[in-house]
Amino acid sequence: MNHFLEKNKHLAFVAYAFLASFFIANPTWAQSPGHWPTKPVRVIVSFPPGGVADQLARIVSQPLQEALGQPVIVENRAGAGGNVGGDAVAKSAPDGYTLLMSSGGTVSINPHLYTKMPFDATKDIVPVGSVARVLVFLEVNPARVSAANVKDFLAYLKANPGRLSFGTPGSGSSPHLAAEMMKAQSGTFATHIPYRGAAPAMQDLLGGQIDFMFDPGIGLNHVRAGKLKMLAVGSLKRSALFPDVPTLDEAGLKGFDADSVFGFYAPAGTPTEVITRLNREINRILGTASVKDRITALGGEALPLSPAEFAAKATSDSLRFGSLIRERKIIGD
Repeated sequence: MNHFLEKNKHLAFVAYAFLASFFIANPTWAQSPGHWPTKPVRVIVSFPPGGVADQLARIVSQPLQEALGQPVIVENRAGAGGNVGGDAVAKSAPDGYTLLMSSGGTVSINPHLYTKMPFDATKDIVPVGSVARVLVFLEVNPARVSAANVKDFLAYLKANPGRLSFGTPGSGSSPHLAAEMMKAQSGTFATHIPYRGAAPAMQDLLGGQIDFMFDPGIGLNHVRAGKLKMLAVGSLKRSALFPDVPTLDEAGLKGFDADSVFGFYAPAGTPTEVITRLNREINRILGTASVKDRITALGGEALPLSPAEFAAKATSDSLRFGSLIRERKIIGD
């Protein structure tokens, strides 16, 4: 009997050792989607702290943390127009514990800007859920530009090619493409001054070193304070925050749409059950009044979409922005 018990103990130990080694070698199997999450979830933001992507990530991360029952940790990895953060996520384990928060530019613009991408934006990351449509606002320093409205502004640009300068967060950024779209459709020219981020461009606009910019939402308080003048919205519809400000489409640039959709992505191969759960929670969060209000305050609007709808939007944006980039011969920083 004792020999039988000892033999069984030995077999049990061997079985335990085998299973332990299997779990170590196959961590994603050990943490099956049905039990996800069992540890903190990391969100890599591909732009600097304080920007729109960072703020959106933090707006959603707190209620998402409560829904998942695990910490959701936001980490900023900026650089190369979002490619640094995108690459970090693309090369992460597809287990649902590493997500990317970025603008749609990472998948819709960067592949057209950079001759060599560190990852394949169409294969190495997959859409999880959109968060917001972010508008861009055409703003001028009133001390340098005296145009009463956007039509006067465009007329001045046309009559004075190269006299005015505009700032952007970087070559190929959404605000840069908005300005190039405006120049192409209006037949005007202005000098491009690229910065490393929207904040330093905004500082120089306020300081009078540049004349105008397409603001992704960080300068709205300066507009309210009268330090900047908003002339138009670079969207197909007016902003709920500034309902009296016309769109560039209304000003005669038909079909003008420079909106950017920000959202979450995951490494390719992430279990479908995890993506479905995340999408459901994100969309639920976006439906709450407090979150909607915080996104609106940034100059955007909450945009709950399914992963398939999010992917379709990225494809559509890639087609229209890719055409503009080739036409204007734009290259990334």
